Amino acid sequence: MALAVIAIWLGNWCRQKFPFLRKYCLPGAVVGGTIISLISLVLYETGVAELSFDYKVANSLFYCIFFAASGAAASLSLLKKGGKLVIIFTISAAVLAILQNVLSVGIGVAMGVDPLIALMTGSTPMTGGHGNAAAFAPLAVAQGASAAMEVAIASATFGLIAGCMIGGPFGRWIIRRHHLEDPALDGQAEKAQETGKEVGTPMFKGDIVKAMFLMCFCLGLGAVFMAILKSLKISFPIHVCTMLAGILVRLYLDSKKDTPESLYEGIDTVGEFSLGLFVSLSIISMKLWQLAGLAGPMVVMLLAQVVMILIYCYVVDFYACGKNYDAAIIAVGHTGFGTGAVPVSMTTMKTVCDKYRYSKLAFFVVPVIGGFLSNITNAIIITWFINFCAGIR
Repeated sequence: MALAVIAIWLGNWCRQKFPFLRKYCLPGAVVGGTIISLISLVLYETGVAELSFDYKVANSLFYCIFFAASGAAASLSLLKKGGKLVIIFTISAAVLAILQNVLSVGIGVAMGVDPLIALMTGSTPMTGGHGNAAAFAPLAVAQGASAAMEVAIASATFGLIAGCMIGGPFGRWIIRRHHLEDPALDGQAEKAQETGKEVGTPMFKGDIVKAMFLMCFCLGLGAVFMAILKSLKISFPIHVCTMLAGILVRLYLDSKKDTPESLYEGIDTVGEFSLGLFVSLSIISMKLWQLAGLAGPMVVMLLAQVVMILIYCYVVDFYACGKNYDAAIIAVGHTGFGTGAVPVSMTTMKTVCDKYRYSKLAFFVVPVIGGFLSNITNAIIITWFINFCAGIR
């Protein structure tokens, strides 16, 4: 936890000292976390030490608090507005996963790589991340692709790094290209961080305390929802259940009519705190030495994935979701979980929003798809491609 906070402080310090990091919307948690990961790599390669982090419980806690806060940001009007985009974005995420596998297998076969090994650079590690890499690579191993696990894990690590680096500059490029800036609103959060002066609705200590209590209540309520669904043989991840709890809490608060705006600001602050910690914990625990196992053809396939994702998120997501500021932030979010992890989506979206302005719609749509629905569609797609590749070997 201490190293995670040091990484955030270090990254924010780097952003202050090197303006190009702010200019291209590179997140402080990612910058500092990557530096800690590089130090970990040096210690490992020199034989001094291999750093091991017992971070999963704390990471899950802050991950769920952030999702609860994201749910609590979803007012009734936002839910109505976001429903259509959820459907569009679900289809888009599934199509991208299919294209990722077609690209990886196509390039792999052209370069003489085993189709099952090539597939481990597609949607399994990219849209799926380390979790899917660990879950589905054994299926490829069982089909005779003995190196599938190593390739999948290394590809997931590559995707995590790539997602951290491309999301912010990509978002800045879209916003500037389509003149989506709003001089009256842009940069408020970033200016507050630089000057130390708050911008927006004033908060009181009681708002923060109440917000924290509400988010902890959402964790428990989400756990109850998950238990009920499990008894009905329905599998839902805990963070999606806590997001649902946050939505219900927000609907209750809205129904009271007298809920102060400062409480919602408090909830956003708790969510931002949790986001910073779970992203930093995810980044500092990266094992960069896993990338050493990537051969030349694998690197080519992964770089091709990154290029395709950027083109796809611009041509498809941005235009299909409305060609406006919210659509730009949604496209940024897809580059994050399209290369491996929802935490990357959240932190790159937030950094772009800090520079310009907040998008409640994007922070509702992207977690729902990246954190839940795309996992279902991607699992079906990966299973089909593994069977297909085993048949053409």
